[in-house]
Amino acid sequence: MASQPTPVVTAFDWVPDFAKGLVRDLRVRWAFEELGAPYAVEKFGAAAPRPEGYVQWQPFEQVPAFRDGDLELFETGAILLYLAQKHDALLPKDERVRWQAIAWVFAGLNSVEPVFQRYFAYAVFNAGKDWAEGAKEAVLPLLRQKLKRVSDALGDKDWLAGEFSIADIMMVTVLNNLRETDFVAEFPNLAAYHARGMARDAYQRALAAQIDDFTGAPPAAAA
Repeated sequence: MASQPTPVVTAFDWVPDFAKGLVRDLRVRWAFEELGAPYAVEKFGAAAPRPEGYVQWQPFEQVPAFRDGDLELFETGAILLYLAQKHDALLPKDERVRWQAIAWVFAGLNSVEPVFQRYFAYAVFNAGKDWAEGAKEAVLPLLRQKLKRVSDALGDKDWLAGEFSIADIMMVTVLNNLRETDFVAEFPNLAAYHARGMARDAYQRALAAQIDDFTGAPPAAAA
């Protein structure tokens, strides 16, 4: 019987220091590490033109894109769901709890991360601009509300759906967007949750693999 091709994840070969550990292929790598399943990485420069045909694979020309045999996917939420279903792991068996975990995957992407990324854009990409400080302050009430709602839902549980799942892969990496701030620390159970996720061996292996793959040279403008 012919062996199945190794799944492929796309990634960048270089990012600035502030982005290391934030590029979203980390989520997919983490899932593979939790599953103990092999994967391969296809790298290219973040500022370089994408390979021919990449836009048919990833319509927004971002990373990661994912290929498993004849199947091509984009968007980390979809990739995580695919891996969980294919391997029958990283999701609770109980149907009600399973759908709660899936709902938290969508919540991380749609209800929580956009607010954090807005703050990140003001604080990092627009640092020093005369309007940026006011914009940061304006988004803080909503940012703290999102953190409180996640904190309240988590309560005293270790993981969002009771057992570790793709919901936690999503939410822990979403919280990474605030790692240079003290906002998460304002909610002790959420700070402990974030630390617990990052302490997992699979997360550490995924992070190390991502960083090890940053072997390219910075674009001329960033050098």
